[in-house]
Amino acid sequence: MGTLTVVATGPSTTVQDRGRPGWASLGVGRSGAADRWSHDAANRLVGNDVHAATLEVTLGGLVVRTDSALLVALTGAPVPWFVDGVRQGPGTAVVVTAGAEIRLDVAPTGLRAYLAVRGGIDVPRVLGSRATDALSGIGPPPLADGDVLGVGSEYGDEPATDLNPYQLPDRPLRVVPGPRADWFAPDALDHLLGTAWAVTPDSNRVGVRLTADEPLRRSRDDELPSEGMVPGALQVPPSGLPVLFLADHPVTGGYPVIAVVVAADVNLAAQARPGSTLRFTR
Repeated sequence: MGTLTVVATGPSTTVQDRGRPGWASLGVGRSGAADRWSHDAANRLVGNDVHAATLEVTLGGLVVRTDSALLVALTGAPVPWFVDGVRQGPGTAVVVTAGAEIRLDVAPTGLRAYLAVRGGIDVPRVLGSRATDALSGIGPPPLADGDVLGVGSEYGDEPATDLNPYQLPDRPLRVVPGPRADWFAPDALDHLLGTAWAVTPDSNRVGVRLTADEPLRRSRDDELPSEGMVPGALQVPPSGLPVLFLADHPVTGGYPVIAVVVAADVNLAAQARPGSTLRFTR
């Protein structure tokens, strides 16, 4: 079906799909696209099955070259992108010719963009998925300059639209208290909800590390047996500074979880870049 040659990867580009559910009992997390909504939207724009693999591009900087005519789309963070030097609109699908160069600049806001090609990115599946898991190392390695990626055949009918104008909203993330809110001081949940938490530079696909002037205070100092974790869990280590788990989170953890971000809003968390702030609401 064709290939894409990676000219430049930017800060970090990985292959992602909807992950590998069902392996947590063996210690393997789901992984997959950090912002699943944007991943799915890119696939729909080119007429793919939503499980087809895309390229998850952090901040921008990716440059690829095609060897055949392809239908491609870009969603997620509003990265300025160009085909042979001609700027393309955000949330659009375009036909590119053989030998075309697709270039992504740096996103002015947001963090992750998703480049889809009709047919999907064709790399070997591991445990049923093509996703790169940054924590376990399962799946294909992050892209490197010079990599050649095959284009698959995971497409359906021709897409009904070539434009997706929707942008992820900028609003507080909705949380459900618990399951270990009782391990914290009585005012800790109010503090979580009433504070603007800054995203630290050591955040990644495993989790968003947050900081504030006042950490969360615990009411219990004893150890908690390791428990199962889910995306969106706000786990609080002894520092009192929460970590919001994303797609490559560990399957278990021994620190108490004060609250969990609802699944739909984990997509918003995945677009939080270092230096930005997150707020939470019940």
